[in-house]
Amino acid sequence: MTSMPVSERLGSHIKRAEQALNATKTAVLKPAGVTVAQYSALLHLSENPGISAAALARLCGVTPPTMNTVLNNLQDRALIERTQHEWHRNVLETRLTDEGRAVMADADARAVRVERALAAEFTDEERTALAGLLGRCVEILERERP
Repeated sequence: MTSMPVSERLGSHIKRAEQALNATKTAVLKPAGVTVAQYSALLHLSENPGISAAALARLCGVTPPTMNTVLNNLQDRALIERTQHEWHRNVLETRLTDEGRAVMADADARAVRVERALAAEFTDEERTALAGLLGRCVEILERERP
């Protein structure tokens, strides 16, 4: 017998919601030809042209080696270009190509439909409360991390 039933573990509920969101986005992004990780990278690159791989990894919540794999795959498909920084030769700046912008637009329209469907299930007050509660979860979990 465990000291806390699974049904009372908030982490289990958060994980189930995260898995459902990821599975749904995986399915809707497939026709756009990108994974959720690739879409996340394209999304953040569209808002932060020239960002480094390390900074992009932090924004996407993945490790730098994982981001390098994502970026290599995107570069192989000519969706991004990576060039040396003007002053810091060991830093690569990453930008979307025209094809990358087109794929990003398609993928984003698909992902936004999911986000809007999710948001439509809640009132404005519930969405605000949910975002606040999840933010508090992040704060608490970051405090508890050794």
